[in-house]
Amino acid sequence: MRPGLKMSSFTRQLRTLLVLGRVSNLPTVWSNCLAAWLLNGGVPAARILWLCAGATLLYTGGMFLNDAFDEGFDRRHCSERPIPSGRVSLRLVWVLGFGLLVCGWLLLLPLGAAPAINGVLLAAMILVYDAVHKRTGLAPLLMAACRFLLYAVAAAAAHPRLGAVLLWHGLALAAYVAGLSFLARTESNGGFVGRWPLLLLAAPLVANLTVNPARPPLFWVAGGCLAIWLWRCVRSRAGGVGRMVAGLLAGIALVDWSAAAHVTVWAGFVFAGCFLMALVFQRKVPAT
Repeated sequence: MRPGLKMSSFTRQLRTLLVLGRVSNLPTVWSNCLAAWLLNGGVPAARILWLCAGATLLYTGGMFLNDAFDEGFDRRHCSERPIPSGRVSLRLVWVLGFGLLVCGWLLLLPLGAAPAINGVLLAAMILVYDAVHKRTGLAPLLMAACRFLLYAVAAAAAHPRLGAVLLWHGLALAAYVAGLSFLARTESNGGFVGRWPLLLLAAPLVANLTVNPARPPLFWVAGGCLAIWLWRCVRSRAGGVGRMVAGLLAGIALVDWSAAAHVTVWAGFVFAGCFLMALVFQRKVPAT
């Protein structure tokens, strides 16, 4: 076989795996890790990179298993997805999904007992969500719990005891994720969800004003960027739920920045970079 054909086949297979893993959302996983780390007293260290690597594998494994559990539904309603379209075998996705979950958890072990225990809870919640999210209207709450537990894992890697500020911001992030997840369900099942989930999107702004102990100028800049982005995404609702949800998913990085803006200045560049990466990646790989 000619080298060009081999490379073309490899590229198609790689893209299939990227779509399965919904990797355009990975920058928001990294921003979650950094924000929780900083909010719980973490300082710059190589451990944060190890943490992000473990979180990356846990997230990607969860997304693989999401498609594996949904194979029957996708075959009937979303035949363009990688498994029903025949681009990847169901068996391979099961193996890769569980393998990535296990490897992600193993990477957390050197960070201490607390991150490892929270990592088990996170992996279990991912499996629960993947298994039942098509069968219950409460699935957005399970998704929110996954993001909250990711915050707990990252915070515990910085300090075993979770502080009150960290917990409040974790709950605010969970409310935000629940809101966008309720909105996303209207895209996948054609149902109707009223405007009330939009109120959940404001939870991080409320938490920032009521919980953060200090409000330097950068705090207001980060909060303003988040508020403007939320307004822009909500206004784009008329152009399609999918477009709005993709924007809100990228906005998770802004949620993290606004939560941790009072802790340090340098991290603002990382959060902004994660936000921009999520937007760029969405042009290549769908976020939902």
